[in-house]
Amino acid sequence: MNFLIVIGTFFAMEGATWLIHKYVMHGFLWVLHKDHHDHSSDGPVEKNDYFFIIFAVPTIALMYYGTIQGFNFYFYIALGIALYGMAYFFVHDIFIHQRLKILRNTQNPYLLAIRRAHKQHHKHTEKEEGECFGFLWVPVKYFKMYFNKNKS
Repeated sequence: MNFLIVIGTFFAMEGATWLIHKYVMHGFLWVLHKDHHDHSSDGPVEKNDYFFIIFAVPTIALMYYGTIQGFNFYFYIALGIALYGMAYFFVHDIFIHQRLKILRNTQNPYLLAIRRAHKQHHKHTEKEEGECFGFLWVPVKYFKMYFNKNKS
């Protein structure tokens, strides 16, 4: 049962990410997210990186409350959120934005589709008129771009 809580939370985070990205990061907290789109930061750390702390605090609190009297469902929810956060960090920061120069020449259609969707998102430098707010779930049109190339 605990495994299902972790997996269910991990996948539910995709919907939460879409909502938070569209309505919070491109909404009232645009002031923190803006430099991620317009590259106005003067160094390796952006204001956008504060979202790491904003999202980590409730996860840590859930882990804490989930271990006070043995492991309960709060801990497993937090574990699912933490795993999603790790996946986000590796795919978004390392793979897409190349904070570490790895997987630059991948030919994997799924990874290429994620990268393309993210580029579409970043073509908008203002908070309005955005698209592709999700993370792991990529619109089908981006898959088709790369899967059709590999079939010829």
